[in-house]
Amino acid sequence: MDFILDNQETEKNFQKIIALVKSRKNGEVADLMNSRGITYKLNWGVSIIDLRDIANQFEKDHLLALKLWNKQWRETMILATMIDNPDKVSEEQIDFWTKSFENSEIAEQASSNLWVKTKFAFIKALEWSRGKKHLVRYTGLHLMGRLAIADKSAIDEMFEPFFEELPTLAKDNKLNTVFYRSVIALGKRSKILNMQTTELARTLQLSDSENAVQLGEELFEELTSDYFQELLQK
Repeated sequence: MDFILDNQETEKNFQKIIALVKSRKNGEVADLMNSRGITYKLNWGVSIIDLRDIANQFEKDHLLALKLWNKQWRETMILATMIDNPDKVSEEQIDFWTKSFENSEIAEQASSNLWVKTKFAFIKALEWSRGKKHLVRYTGLHLMGRLAIADKSAIDEMFEPFFEELPTLAKDNKLNTVFYRSVIALGKRSKILNMQTTELARTLQLSDSENAVQLGEELFEELTSDYFQELLQK
């Protein structure tokens, strides 16, 4: 997805951002990420805190975000998710970016910073959770949890379709961490969703998948704990 951008203000801000990114580079962080398998075309090792500070210096700008994404550096892609205007994100863009993710960091950043704020969030969380590519499913599952946390206006019924996909996703051990976190986020949202996630945990314990069974046991213990139930009362 290439864009021809001919806007002096956009180019000016783009060059400012590039300079700011380079000024905050950290080779040790970049090397550590690479050793953990989090790889990019180019990674300057700038912290998420610093990237958020850079993003806060600029207004929301869709064209600038597209230009930053096309640069394909770790930092410019993450900044694109922070600077883009969610109201101007198209379905083509949200699908194209997500299908191009190459690691869980960029998937989580896009999900948390941008996708959750778009009008496509619920439908894409469901659609991507059925995807063939691991990181597409990962993004869909992560987005379910982010919606539970961030979308205060959504009614409980909007989350019900997710529960049809979760038993299948629980069988994939590569999704264990994001699955656990997302289900816990759903369970914290309301008493009704807590009941649904608890029932999901019971169902997983009866699965023919050893991975799903283990997740079900861990989730049931957490969701029904006194500590967790006290949180729901507040």
